[in-house]
Amino acid sequence: MVLSMTGYGRAGALLHGRDIKVELRSVNARFFEYSSRIPRSCAFLEDKLKKQVASKVSRGKVELNLSIQTVTAADTVVTVNWQLAQGYRAALNAMSERMDLKNDVTAGMLARFPDVLTQTAAPTDEEELWQDVQSVAEQAVEAFVAMRATEGEKLKEDVENRLNVIEQLVAQIEQNSAGRVQAYSDKLYARLQELLADRNIDEARLVTEAAIFADKTAIDEETVRLHSHVAQYREILALNEPIGRKLDFLTQELNRESNTIGSKCQDVAITRLVVELKSEIEKIREQIQNIE
Repeated sequence: MVLSMTGYGRAGALLHGRDIKVELRSVNARFFEYSSRIPRSCAFLEDKLKKQVASKVSRGKVELNLSIQTVTAADTVVTVNWQLAQGYRAALNAMSERMDLKNDVTAGMLARFPDVLTQTAAPTDEEELWQDVQSVAEQAVEAFVAMRATEGEKLKEDVENRLNVIEQLVAQIEQNSAGRVQAYSDKLYARLQELLADRNIDEARLVTEAAIFADKTAIDEETVRLHSHVAQYREILALNEPIGRKLDFLTQELNRESNTIGSKCQDVAITRLVVELKSEIEKIREQIQNIE
């Protein structure tokens, strides 16, 4: 399965009174790069989330966003400052006796005084929180990988179509190259006839020159390697593993062979085909920059 390095995934769930949301996005990168934005109180989840993402992603610059909102008071503890409450009650009793006022102190009245009641967060059950976050993150990663796979299939299809074009161009180059030596010999013979006029032409020298030309401009090895590289390209595209780096190396080899053919052949028709060949290889190179 071919995976793109660009993708997006999002998931959310309400678990144990917490609204948990995980969002993933990625862009191209030479290696696996990870960054995250998570609540400070959840810093202990950083490495766990990174490992979870890394188990599914081998290349790409990935950013993870985690948000956790408490929607119930389940994790809030209210405590009473008994010493302060008793102090307020004693003060109110003293006021009542000294000022001859009705003593109508109630719990509700004492609760309204500053700092009598305080709210604190209950201790976090880290294992429970991790299990909840992990389940949401798993859904986000699945959506993220699914999008990468969809984009990857499009890239694979485009590359395969261009490989077909490359094979056609190589076949045309081979066809044009087949009669190149004979054409050179005929051209050389005609030139010599023109220059030597009525003198005899050394047939042996003509054959030697043609042989030298054939040796210098032979492209059989290059075209054979191009066919081999294209076949290998297809094999790699069928692998169920990260293939971007392998394809990058193989694309350099395709380009190297096409450059060699271009430098050896001065034939106009072949030169035009080589230009088209290099154009297709460059388009493939651009596409595989997006493949994991």
